[in-house]
Formats: sequence, structure tokens, C-alpha cells
Amino acid sequence: MDFLKERESVAYFMRRLYEQKLTTTSGGNVSLRVGEKVLITPSQTDKAQMTLDQIGDISLDGKILSVGFKSSMESKMHLAIYNKRPDVKAIVHAHPVFATSFVVAGKDIKTNLAGEARAVLREPVKARYALMGTQELADVVAEASMRGNVILMENHGVITVGNNLLEAYDRMEVLEASAKMTLLTGLLGGGKELSKDELKSIDNLFE
Repeated sequence: MDFLKERESVAYFMRRLYEQKLTTTSGGNVSLRVGEKVLITPSQTDKAQMTLDQIGDISLDGKILSVGFKSSMESKMHLAIYNKRPDVKAIVHAHPVFATSFVVAGKDIKTNLAGEARAVLREPVKARYALMGTQELADVVAEASMRGNVILMENHGVITVGNNLLEAYDRMEVLEASAKMTLLTGLLGGGKELSKDELKSIDNLFE
């Protein structure tokens, strides 16, 4: 099967993360599950210039299927989520500055300030710190993914999951916007939050 279109999508969303300043040149990774294979971004590659021919294939048990491919150091984390959540088809991992700063500071990012944030994010969940690239981190984040689609990784960054790459990416972008909104409304002295009934109405629209 020819996965050129899927590979280009993975490369495109990695470039878009960098262009939107949601990660650094060396940071972040994107993957897409296609059947029993996972297409994933490589390790130590300029994210701003990611191309489809750089995207590699790995199996769900971690076997590298592309000759000469050096997989992302966080491939264990992606695979752990896919194996824990069969409904997840796409994963985006990045280090957005505002959202990550809230995580590091131990402060909550409010998703009850605007309807879009609630609809797209619901309630982000937290995952305790574990060393990057380790099986421990993979297990911690996969467990957290059972509680939500937006995972705030302590002293690390953010992981978002979805049914497709656009959904996973959108959650990352909306989270960063929500972090900025939380900060700005706080500096402005606070603002009106959506009520429990209003939040429930939004939730019911997308169930």
C-alpha cells in the first residue's frame, strides 16, 4: 500500500507545529496510525523542513520497518498510547511555551473561558514527570491518556491525541491559545467563566 499522502500529512503537521511556534527545531514529534503500522517523525531532524521521505514506519510493538530510519526518541510513548487507546489514530507532542509554563508552574489552564476551548479540549489531564525517551514516561503518559485527550506532562510539554492529525493538532493549538487567554485574563483582573450548565450544554453538543 502506498502511504505517500499519509506521510506528507505527518510531515506537514510537524512543519506546522514549528511554524506556529508550538515547538522548537529539535523538539516535538508527530505520528499517525495506519492499520497495524505507525508513521512517525524521525529523531534529530530539522522540524521546519520535514519532508515526507523522512517519515518512517514502525510496528505497534516497536519494530522499525523503514531501512536506515532513526525513530523519534519518544516512539515508545506514541506506541504505548496507541496500544492503550485503539480509538486514537493520531498523536502530536510539542513544547508550546505558554501551556508548558503553566504546567511547570503547577497552574491550571482554564478551558471554561471560551466555548471553543471547552468543545475542543474538555478537561486536560496531568502526567507526572519521568525521564524523556524512557518506558516509564511511555507508561505514565499512556495511563493518563485514558482520562483525557490532552495530556500535560510535568516539566516536559504536552501530548494531544485524536481521530486524525487535524484533530490532534487542533487540540494543541487551542490549548496554547487557552493558556494565553488564562494568563491575559488573570493580568486583566479575571473574567467571567462559563457556568456548569453552560459547560454541560457545550459537552452535549459534541457527544
